[in-house]
Amino acid sequence: MPLAPHALLSPAIPLPLPSLSLPKKPILSSPHQIPPLRISSRPSSSSPHLPRCSLVSVSTEAPPKAGENTRAKPSPAEVSRTIMELSSTGTFSSLSTDGWPLAIGARFVVDAQGAPAVCLNQPERLFTIDGLSTFHVQFEQTGSRTPQCTLLGSLRKPDDAFLLKRLRAKWEKKYAEEVGEDLIYLISVEKVLQIEDFKEDGIWVTSSEYLNAEPDPLRNFAEKIVDEMNSKHVEDVRGLCNVYVEPGFQVADTKMIWVDRLGFDLFIYSEEAVFAARIPFPREVTDEKGAKSSFNSMSHLAWEIGKGYATPDFEKVKFLRRIR
Repeated sequence: MPLAPHALLSPAIPLPLPSLSLPKKPILSSPHQIPPLRISSRPSSSSPHLPRCSLVSVSTEAPPKAGENTRAKPSPAEVSRTIMELSSTGTFSSLSTDGWPLAIGARFVVDAQGAPAVCLNQPERLFTIDGLSTFHVQFEQTGSRTPQCTLLGSLRKPDDAFLLKRLRAKWEKKYAEEVGEDLIYLISVEKVLQIEDFKEDGIWVTSSEYLNAEPDPLRNFAEKIVDEMNSKHVEDVRGLCNVYVEPGFQVADTKMIWVDRLGFDLFIYSEEAVFAARIPFPREVTDEKGAKSSFNSMSHLAWEIGKGYATPDFEKVKFLRRIR
């Protein structure tokens, strides 16, 4: 069923129409009729020819340091903070009392700066307390990508009574169970290795970068928005790909992977491969209402461009990264 303009996601958010460059004589059945929002994934032969805004740059290797709009995505430190906020379990690794590397799974909460606190029963029986350790956490996005981070530091017993009280309260709220303060241990953060997905190269983040970063403000409802877009608005996701990305090949399918304050990630499928593309929002968003509003306005503009009522006044995404 076609979507009405500015009704891409519920609840509907009334928005002013974006500034458009319209042809002199748009073809409408009625001078007062507003065309319904419907984005076709494959323009028909009768559709007006869309101007090509840029050439595509497809990479089969790791993303380059130059050429990609890094300002349109959160920093590795912000991604790491977001992963730590959204996840509940990680893998704690350190040297055992007899010198062997040893890893165990552990639930955790984080303090105000993102340092993980774990609940361990007499860890000195297994590990050397205050020795070098790591804490690895990963978060699955739509079953398609698994960003992860590994925190390097050391295990210690907090001596701040106020901090222990806050960590205990946070634990009880998150897991609905009481925990003794004597079981809570904190892992310091000396540096962080952030990895976008399996088989990807990692990026090192300093302690100050991580501790001063903020988790993404959309994190608690990003998954809900992405699921809704992929299940209820498939044609609109394809339309966003058609208008905002220049793939340079026949697109077989498109899937939204994640959304954050600066934009959203797509997987674009050809007959032979899968590519990742990043589409920035027109402006930064800070809450669920703002994210839905941006999707509504971008999809409406995509419809206008697809129908020939407007021409693109933005640069299409140039960089696609082959992931498999």
